[in-house]
Amino acid sequence: MSEEYSLEEGEFLVKLARRAVETYVEEGERISPPPDTPGRLREKRGVFVTLKTYPKHELRGCIGRPYPTYPLVSATIDSAIDAAVNDPRFMPVRPGELDELVVEVSILTLPKEVKVRDPREYRDKVVIGRDGIIIEWSMGAGLLLPQVPVEEGWNVDDYLSYGCMKAGASPDLWLTSNVRLYTFQAIIFEEERPRGEVRRKRLEA
Repeated sequence: MSEEYSLEEGEFLVKLARRAVETYVEEGERISPPPDTPGRLREKRGVFVTLKTYPKHELRGCIGRPYPTYPLVSATIDSAIDAAVNDPRFMPVRPGELDELVVEVSILTLPKEVKVRDPREYRDKVVIGRDGIIIEWSMGAGLLLPQVPVEEGWNVDDYLSYGCMKAGASPDLWLTSNVRLYTFQAIIFEEERPRGEVRRKRLEA
């Protein structure tokens, strides 16, 4: 990723995401960006917030803004709330779950389209452990964060196939000329345990 973020900045965002989740789930209120937000976190960036159970680390919610449409601090707050209560795959997080969740924030680079003459060339363009993917086709789009194929043990073919299914397409549609593939990278910060120390998450394929 061309622009790094410090551990302190990552810690700020993760703690902000947790506070956004807790305040909304317990009080129904959306917090505002803190006055002490570092200037760089007010710049527009894409971001995703992921909630997982602890200690099993099962997905509990994940929603974000893939494009730099909003200030990073505001997008983090909105994504955290959406991950907690608006992910259609899960029931809304309940107050009793907050002590058993860990928060992960992924800051994204701008997605770039991958140009190929033959779709099979995608296999050499996508790197597991580096690239997130967005697959677009006539009926929709699907996004997978770069940590997903690492955590699931997928190879590139698996990754592209699941990306197609996330977009509501058949798993082999990426082998045709009917899709557009975009890649992006992410800097990921996560809690080691609920409300615990924040660390930079490194991906290894």
